[in-house]
Amino acid sequence: MTGAPFRLSVAIATSTALISSPAFAQSAKIDAADTAWMIGATSLVLMMTIPGLALFYAGMVRKKNVLATMAQCMAATFLVSILWAIVGYSLTFTGNGVYIGTLERMFLYGMTLDSISPLAKTIPESLFMVYQMTFAVITVALVAGSVADRLRFSAFLLFCAFWLLLVYVPIAHWVWGGGFLGAYGVIDFAGGLVVHLNAGIAGLVAAYVVGKRRGYGTENLAPYDLTLAVIGTGLLWVGWFGFNGGSALGANARAAMAITSTHLAASAGAFTWMALEWSTRGKPSVLGMISGAVAGLGTITPASGFVLPMQGMLIGVIGGGICFWACTWLKLRLGYDDSLDVFGVQESAALPELSSPACLRSALCRPLPKRPAACRDCWKAILIRCWLSSAKSSRPCCGRVRSLTSC
Repeated sequence: MTGAPFRLSVAIATSTALISSPAFAQSAKIDAADTAWMIGATSLVLMMTIPGLALFYAGMVRKKNVLATMAQCMAATFLVSILWAIVGYSLTFTGNGVYIGTLERMFLYGMTLDSISPLAKTIPESLFMVYQMTFAVITVALVAGSVADRLRFSAFLLFCAFWLLLVYVPIAHWVWGGGFLGAYGVIDFAGGLVVHLNAGIAGLVAAYVVGKRRGYGTENLAPYDLTLAVIGTGLLWVGWFGFNGGSALGANARAAMAITSTHLAASAGAFTWMALEWSTRGKPSVLGMISGAVAGLGTITPASGFVLPMQGMLIGVIGGGICFWACTWLKLRLGYDDSLDVFGVQESAALPELSSPACLRSALCRPLPKRPAACRDCWKAILIRCWLSSAKSSRPCCGRVRSLTSC
């Protein structure tokens, strides 16, 4: 009689161990293919900042500021990485707060070898954290282009720290971490709003606050070495495949379609800028072509996972044209000194996505089963985004930080 309770307790303990084991939990299981792809995508996005953005910016400033510009990109990388691991990731992607997350993962507390985030159920949480870190890094580094040639290094470090925690982290949580903008149905795929629109507005404000460069409008402020900028553009272009394709959070068809649309949009943006410059100034320029390519890349980012290739090309044409207008006519009209046209390219690149027809973004969503209501009513989401001028952030109809394979 005494052996029966013992055998029963052993059976219960064994069942509990099986149920709690990772192999039994089918809802959250690390997938080798998804993990391998996301490791590569993370490396590509980090490459966009160092050395991609560093070379891109360094080639467009004066000779005396080449190293200083590269140093700013390098400093943004290591400083934002440290702050993101300490507190940024936790405030962005933990908890269910409407405006901000929690300190549950402060100092990455509780993150183990087998931890899986509920927002990315097929890859390790540590990989998800680092992937999101690369987005924060390049967003902060982008703003440096608006105040190049005239901002002290110490002031830039302070800006990186405060802007990351006071602006980027809350906005990213509003949309990607379960905040109120995501609940309202803000549609984005790879951060075109939280990254590009956010950085563009910050760059414009910084340019106004810091003021114009000495000699602006009277001295020759031509780029020092555009060959560096061309190399940087190539690295950005390739890195953008990880930026947009990796936002599918897995090795799947949506990632492949995002990469296809991204490449065609960049090509269309470069061609459009070249054509406009050729028709207005009599000849194209290398600076114009690389600017158009970046404009196309920035424009397609919010919709890259939701559109077909030809629609992505159309978005690139629209983005290239709008950014050309912003960097030529609008910049002179407003009279601001945006050193490397961060506002003209990054901010203006996001505008077409606020006003483009809903069919362009929902065309790829229609064939997929189990779509959320936000995806079936893209016009409603667009109106909400336009109404909420503070919606400088992004989320796909299926949730960028959710498993898109379940759409």
